[in-house]
Parts: sequence; C-alpha cells; structure tokens
Amino acid sequence: MPGNLPPETATFIGREHELGLLGPLLRRQRLITLTGVGGVGKSRLALRAVRTLAAGRRPALRDGVWWVELSPLRDPELLTSTVAHALGLAVHSSRSPDEELCGWMADKELLVVLDTCEHLVPAARHLVGELLQTAPGLTVLTTTREPLRCPGETLVEVRPLPTDGPDSDALALFRERALAATPRAAEAFAEPGTAAVAAEVCRRLDGIPLALELAGARLRLWSVEQIAVRLGARFELLADTGSPLLPRHQTLRTAIGWSHELCEPLERLLWARLSVFAGGFDLAAARAVCSGGPLPAARVEAVLTALTAKSVVLRTEVPGVGARYRMLDTIREYGQDWLAELGEGRTVADRHAHWYAQLAQAADRGWMGSGQVDWYRRMTADHMELRAALEHLLGTDPAAALEMAGALWFLWFCCGHVHEGQGFLERALRAVPPTGPAYAQGLWAAGAVCLLRGDLARAREYGERATAAAARLADPERELRAAYLLGASLLMPGDPVRALEIAGPAARAAFGGRPDGAGGLLCRLVTSYALSALGRFEEAMAEAASLRETCVRLGERWMRAYADYVLAVAALGLGQHGEAARHVRAMLAGKRLLGDRFGIALGLDLLAAAVAGLGDGDLAARLLGNSHAWWRTVGRPQMGSPSLAALRDEGERQARASIGDEAYEAAFRGGAQAPTD
Repeated sequence: MPGNLPPETATFIGREHELGLLGPLLRRQRLITLTGVGGVGKSRLALRAVRTLAAGRRPALRDGVWWVELSPLRDPELLTSTVAHALGLAVHSSRSPDEELCGWMADKELLVVLDTCEHLVPAARHLVGELLQTAPGLTVLTTTREPLRCPGETLVEVRPLPTDGPDSDALALFRERALAATPRAAEAFAEPGTAAVAAEVCRRLDGIPLALELAGARLRLWSVEQIAVRLGARFELLADTGSPLLPRHQTLRTAIGWSHELCEPLERLLWARLSVFAGGFDLAAARAVCSGGPLPAARVEAVLTALTAKSVVLRTEVPGVGARYRMLDTIREYGQDWLAELGEGRTVADRHAHWYAQLAQAADRGWMGSGQVDWYRRMTADHMELRAALEHLLGTDPAAALEMAGALWFLWFCCGHVHEGQGFLERALRAVPPTGPAYAQGLWAAGAVCLLRGDLARAREYGERATAAAARLADPERELRAAYLLGASLLMPGDPVRALEIAGPAARAAFGGRPDGAGGLLCRLVTSYALSALGRFEEAMAEAASLRETCVRLGERWMRAYADYVLAVAALGLGQHGEAARHVRAMLAGKRLLGDRFGIALGLDLLAAAVAGLGDGDLAARLLGNSHAWWRTVGRPQMGSPSLAALRDEGERQARASIGDEAYEAAFRGGAQAPTD
C-alpha cells in the first residue's frame, strides 16, 4: 500500500481498548481526532492504529496511508505545502497550494494523519474542512491537545495508561523502559517487593507514558526504591507550592522538572539550548548552536549522549544522512522555558539562524558538484530547520534572510519547493533596499521559481530586473543566470529563436564568466533545447553532449539528467527511437536520485514517445498513464508548453494507432493506477 509511515521506534505496550475503538472508527468516520495531554502517547497510538489498518490492506485505501509531522512547523501559511510535500506532491503551478492539493485529492481514497496540530488549530481546521469537502474518499486522523472543532469531528480522548494491578500497562511500560536502560533492571524487578514499589511509582506518575519513560531511564543509576523516594519528595514539594495546573499536566510537568533537576548542570544547559531546534538536528549543528560559555564545543557530544541516555533527546539513523537527534514537544517546551529564564533565547536563536544560513551558502557552492546528491539528502533532512532560520532572519536581519533564501535557489527550483521559495524570496526582497549581489540573486531565484510555476510573464519580469541588476554589478555569473531565466521564459511558450538570441553561444561569449558555473550550464541547456525545438537536431545533440560531458566531469546529476533529456528529444527528432529511449532512461535514473518529480513527469512522456516509435504501443500507453499520475503531483500537465504537449500527444497518437483505442485506454488506466515511485 502506498504511504510514508515512519518506523515505530520503541515497543508498543497496551492500548488494546483504544485500538479496538479506532479500528472501526477509521473505517466509518472521516475525521477522527485524538486528544489528550502532552506525553500521553497520542502520536504513538495513532501510528500503531494506522499501521494496523494498512497491514489489513483495506481496499478503500487504495491510494495509501500518509503521515504528516507538524510538530516542527511554525508558520501556518506553510501548512498546505507541508501536507502536499509529505504526500509526494511538488506543485509547479500558478494555482494556490490549497487548490492544487484539493484537486489532486478529489478522486483519491486515502488516509492522512496530521500529527501534532495544537499550535496550528485554525489553519488545520480550515484545510481539513476544505479537503474533506472536495475529497469524498479522504479520511483524516489528527493528534492534538486541542480539538479542531470541525463539523463531523469524532473525538477520542487518549487517557494515561492504567496503573491498577500487578500486570498494569503502566507497570509494563515502566519495566520495559527500565530494561532498555540497563539489563540490571531485570534482577531488580525480580526482587520481592520491588514490583509493588514500581507500581507505586506508576501511580504517582498517573500512568503518563512520557513520565514513565523518563523515570525508567533513571534505573541506569538508581534502584526502583530510590526513584520512589526521590520522586515522592519532588511531588510533596510541588504540593506545597499550590500549582494551578490540572492534575495530569501537573504530573507531567513535575516528572519533566524532576528529570531536569537530576541532570548535571551542563546537561541542563544543553537541554535548554537544544530547544531552539524546530525538528531534527545533527551533532555538527548542536555543537555550532549550543556551545559557548561553560559548555565548550568539545564537550557537546558527550553531554548530548548523556541526554539521549536519559530519554531527554531521541536519536535515530537516517539513511544517507547519518545520526539525527530530536526532542519530544513537551521536553522541548520545558527547555524553551529554561532558555528564557537563562536570558539566552535571542542569542541561541541567532546562532541557529546563522548556522543554517552558512549551511545554505555551503550547499549553494557545492550544489553543482559531485556532492549534489548528498546535499539534496542533507537539505531535505534539515528542511524544517532552514524554514525556522529564515523566519527568524526575516524578523531580525532581512538582508541575511535574502542572502540565505537566494542561496537556497536549488532547494526551491530543483527540489520542488517552489511555492515556499517564492514566499520567502518575495518577503525578503520587499524588506531590503534594491541593491547589491544578494538582491540580484534574489530576483533571479524568484524568477526561476515563477518559471516552474508556469507564471511565465512574471518570470520574464524578474528576468529583466535580474538582468539589469547583474549588469550594474558587472557580474558575469549573474548575467548568465539572468540570461537563462529570460531565455527559458521565452522558450517555454514557444519562442526558441528569441531564446537562442538571449542565451545562445554568442550571448554567452559576450558575458564571459565560468562556462561550468550554474549560469553557464543553464544557458547551455536552454540553447540545446531551443535548437531541438527549431529542428536543428544535430546541433542540439552536440550542445547537449558537451553539456553532459561537463556535468560528468563535475560529478553533477541534476543538469546532466536534463542534458540526457535533450539528447533523447533530438534523437527522437532524427528517428533514432532506441537511442532516445536509452538517453531518457538515463535521465530518469538521475531524476529519481534527486526526487525531481517535474523531471520524472517530463521523462515519462518522452519515454512513451520513444517506445511508441519502436512499436510498443502497450508500454507507451502505460507510461503515458503513469506520467499522467506524476503530472498530477506537479500541477499543470506539460507546464502549458506547446512543444511538450505536442511531444506527448504524438506518443499517444502512435500508441493508439499501434494497439487500438480500447487497448490503449485499458493500458493507460493501468499505468495511471500504478504507484508513482
């Protein structure tokens, strides 16, 4: 079944009643909301429930079960883009993300989990209402401390684990986490009387899973009896203060506070500083952002390891990226309170923003080289932190925000985040004086994302402004990038002659600059495609082959795949259908590495035309069906380009002529229903 469910990171204990309730609800109701205090296990329960449902291969969920983690998201304006991206959409159209997401979901049958919505309730209420209205096959499960209050919402309160009896779920969880902390816990729980003391600890902690996990981690150092005594003293102290919190909130707050007090001073300091991270982070980021004062950078790894052992920080391995760390929301919130108490909130937020701004600059410098795939994976993993850094800089240092947003052009333009990129770039451009290299780069990047959205008039406008800004700076690389933008904005609607005048060899020679810089390579791409559009296929192949050779030498993959695409288009124009299929398959392999959905949709159209020319109408029809599904994840099919539409239509014409209309329609439907992976 399609989907993106995260792995379960720990043993699941108890919740038989809740799972028995949720199974039928997820089959009958369209909006179910799990509510409860922080740390009570809403997310874990939701994940187990939908995993169970997916394992049953429910027929009504043919389009999958999808998980959207909203905890790191701070800007409600990015909610729809976040949901769309989690579902595998990379919207490249001039319509709003809401319109595109609703349109894509209209005929789908799927389950979407929106995890941790309490800080986005108004935006989530609006989006969920729109989606449920337009997509009759959609089921939504949300986890939140506060109900959405949508029409038709079914609320399920997630209560703490039962604590009564020697075999209670709370005691089972406490024991399991203790055993995970130290093998010696098995001996301790086997001693007479220890189980009774452990049960009292569970009752004192109200059966709240997070509180039990924090206490269980203490078995590394203490006995169960020592935990009971010290925890009891902590609760007695709290009772004397007359806390206004509700009992379960008070219990969790007390348990977290107790864990905080038991940390070493440097552990408490790092806990506070780590709370600046919106989502996941790596060790290098923790060192850069959280060191200083009594915590030198050389000590950060050891202190972070200690916090991980105490279950304050969670550690996971991300394929292709390495070790990543994160905090649960309630743990992070406690750390943020302490960071404010320390008076370091602004200082640490500044460090965080400037670390990720520097990371963006490094990625920009490395994008066109052999580390491109690694940069793609890393920046994808750090996406939420990049957002948080940009938001902070927009409020504190707009010039730095513009520089960072411009450096991330490849994330917006090559990796499918065009709506988000346009938002950040235009906000930053409005906030700074219209001068300097960062402003010129921002204009170009904003125009590039308009190009991919199909807003060609606006792309041309940005291209003209970027051209003027680059000329004032006398910067050949920026002039080449602006020439690409102008040339592409003319080429896509069907003016290859003018595109060649602006971005062709003569124009490039006049600018000078590095031929293997991003601007020069992009201009060569426009040139090769324009030549192909003019029917000058041999020249197009020569230009594209030269571009591909340069990309191979650099170790670059994104542009190289588009060079393969042009080679395939030119080969097709020369009647070399087998050669065209070979090149386009190479193109698709590169695009898959970088998750370029726009490029994959283009490539499938072209491969269909090639195999149709080879006489395999059935495969061509299936490829066109699958490309149709990919185009739906991108937005407007063929981006409204006459040449792209003509190529696709020719493939369909040949396939229909080869196998007949009825067989074509059946094969097309089969391809359209195949997963877009």
